[in-house]
Amino acid sequence: MKKIKIALPWQILIAMALGIIFALTCTSWVKYVSWAGDIFLRLLKMVVIPVIFTSMIVGVASVGKSADLGRIAGKTLAFFVITTLIATFIGLGLVNLIAPGEGAQIVDANETAQQLMNAEKVSLGQQLINIVPENIFKDMVNSNLLSIIFFAIMFGFFVTQAEEKSRTTILDFFQALFEVIMKIIMNVIKLAPIGVFAIVSKMVAQQAGDMARLAGMAQSLGLFLVVVWAGCLIHFFIVMPAIVYFLAHENPYKHMKKMSTAILTAFSTCSSGAALPISMKDSQEKCGISNKIASFVLPLGATIDMNGTALYECAAVIFIAQAYGVDMSFMQQLIVVVTVLFSAIGAASIPMAGLVMLTIALNVAGLPLEGIGIVLAVEQLCDMPRTATNTYGEQSAAVVIAKSEGEKLTISD
Repeated sequence: MKKIKIALPWQILIAMALGIIFALTCTSWVKYVSWAGDIFLRLLKMVVIPVIFTSMIVGVASVGKSADLGRIAGKTLAFFVITTLIATFIGLGLVNLIAPGEGAQIVDANETAQQLMNAEKVSLGQQLINIVPENIFKDMVNSNLLSIIFFAIMFGFFVTQAEEKSRTTILDFFQALFEVIMKIIMNVIKLAPIGVFAIVSKMVAQQAGDMARLAGMAQSLGLFLVVVWAGCLIHFFIVMPAIVYFLAHENPYKHMKKMSTAILTAFSTCSSGAALPISMKDSQEKCGISNKIASFVLPLGATIDMNGTALYECAAVIFIAQAYGVDMSFMQQLIVVVTVLFSAIGAASIPMAGLVMLTIALNVAGLPLEGIGIVLAVEQLCDMPRTATNTYGEQSAAVVIAKSEGEKLTISD
C-alpha cells in the first residue's frame, strides 16, 4: 500500500507531461482517449461511499472503551480535530485572499457556474438538518456524503458500547470489508497514470486553441502552489510550535530538531506511514514520551490526523471553484471545511488519500470531478509539505498528550 503511494507520483508526472504533449501535437486524436479519463473518474466515485463508510466505522470503533484508554483517546481526538480545523481555515483564508483560480479561464466555466447557480438553494440550517439521515440507504443511493459520514461516526461510536462478543464480531466484519475495499482502491490507483493522461489531454486540448488560456492556467497553478506551501509553513512553523509551547510548556524548536529525521522522511517520501516507525522510536528515546502514549497517539495520528492534507483539500476545492467561475458563499465554504474535517478521520490510511478526499469534497460542493485534472499538475509538489505537516502534527500531539498525563519529558535536555 505504501509502495504504491510513494511510487505513483512520478508515474503521474510522466503521464501528465505526455498528456500535455499529446494534446498539443495530436489535438484531434484526444477524443479517442478521453474515455479512459471518464472511466477512471467513475471508478473513483465507485469507491467513495464504501471507503467512507467502512474506514470511519473502523476508525471510530477501534478507539476502545476502557476508562484509561478512553481518556487518552478523547484528548487525542480533540487535539486532532482542533488542529485540523485550524489548518483548514488557514487554507481557506489564503485561497480566498490570493484567489489563484480566478485567472485559470477554464473552457465551459461559465456553463458550469450557471448550472450551479440555477441549482436549488438550501439554507444552512436545512443543510445541517439534512446531515441527519432519514433513510441511510436512500442517502447512499443519492450520494449524500455528509449524511453517510454522520451515520458512520454514530454507528462506530455505538459499536464501542456493545457487548464484547458483538463488538468484536462487528469490528472484525467491517475491518475485513475495509481490507477488501482497500484492495479495490489499490488496483484503481494503479490505473491513475492512464486516467491522468486522458484527463489532462482532454483538459489541455480544450484550451489548446488559446495560448492565453494555457498561460493563465499555468499562472494560476503557480499561485495555488504558493497558497499550499505558505499555508503549510504557517501551520508547521507558527501554529503547531505555539500549541506545543503553550499547552505542553516545551521548546517546540528543540522538539522539532529531535524529530527532524522523521519529518524529513515524511517530506522526501510523501508518506507519513514511512515516517511512523522513526517517529515512534525518536519520540520515546529522544523526547522521553512513554510507550503507552507513543504507541497509541502516533499510529492513531497516522490514521486520522491530516492537518496538511486538510489544508490542501480545502484550498484545492475553492481553487477549482474559482477556476470554473463558481462563487461559493461563506456558508458553502464552511460545508467544505466540515466535509474535509470528517473525511480526514479514515482517509489517511488510503493510498493517495488526497485524491480520494478531493473526490469526496468536490462531490459535496457539486463541482466537476474533472477539476481534479487541474491540481494533479502540482500534486507531487503539494504532497511534500502537507505530508511533513501531517507528521509533525502527530508528533506534537504526542508531546501535548504526554504532558497532560503528567509525564516528564526530555525535550529540553
